Amino acid sequence: MAELSNQLMVVAVLAYLAAMVCHAAEYSFGNRSHIGRAASRPARQLVGAGAPVAEAGAGAEGAEPGARRDRGVLFGRIAVAITALALAAHLGTLVTRGVAADRMPWGNMYEFILSVTFVGAVVWLGVLSRKPAIRHLGLFVTLALVVLLGAAGLIAYTPVGPLVPALNSYWFIIHVATIILASGIFLFGAVPAAMFLIKTGHDGGKRSFPYSLGRRVPAAATLERLTFRLHAFAFPLFTFGALIAGPLWAEASWGRYWGWDPKEVWAFISWVVYACYLHARATPSVKRTTATWIALLGFATMLMNLFGVNLFFAGLHSYADAG
Repeated sequence: MAELSNQLMVVAVLAYLAAMVCHAAEYSFGNRSHIGRAASRPARQLVGAGAPVAEAGAGAEGAEPGARRDRGVLFGRIAVAITALALAAHLGTLVTRGVAADRMPWGNMYEFILSVTFVGAVVWLGVLSRKPAIRHLGLFVTLALVVLLGAAGLIAYTPVGPLVPALNSYWFIIHVATIILASGIFLFGAVPAAMFLIKTGHDGGKRSFPYSLGRRVPAAATLERLTFRLHAFAFPLFTFGALIAGPLWAEASWGRYWGWDPKEVWAFISWVVYACYLHARATPSVKRTTATWIALLGFATMLMNLFGVNLFFAGLHSYADAG
């Protein structure tokens, strides 16, 4: 089962990568894209005086009758289908890992990243089913999934093993499951947040990279509302997991609610930053771009807590190599 989990992990990463390539094709070569418009523009013809001019899309050699089909739609649908297949392989990776370890697959940094990215992918497909117009965000969602899963396999991989004693508690499921759910939503929420800033810059006349990426993404207002709703949903979950369930588990395991452990400190920093984002978002005098930058800062602190604390700090929560 452990070997099967590793193989399914490879399948999931390759499938997410294939979906990313298809989303990139949709983004770049759809008829509504800059490249697609240039490619589909009818060629100019030289005609003699008094000769009839052929109508665009009619009579030209190789031209399709009627409106040209947007190739981007086909690429986008293929990308979504591949993402769903990748998600199935991703789920198989977690299930077989849990069966091999005879526990929930959340006991170390590698398994935590697997679970967080799985939640992010589920949330992405769920939101996409309700809002098909945001499909172009799939390029950046799948990019994030490939990068994080690649980092999990290359940096954080840990062989299957039993839990460390401090994790062997019913709080393991309550605390970690809540943090995983909140972190997965924050992961997906960072994508529309970043694209909102890019789209705003593009609408303001900026055309250099990365603002050139804003040509195809949804309207800035749509991205900003999606960012807020995702963070507003995830924040109470993170509050419960980090500031209520976490301290209760710490008291049961180590005899204290708070010990200034590096992961506890960074979890509190993340909570403060996300609270500042929600406060800024609810304050009319604060620009939406400023509030969104705070949201991205919050995600940066989450990444620091996940990678930096586990790899570079010693503490009771540092389970980068724990089985």
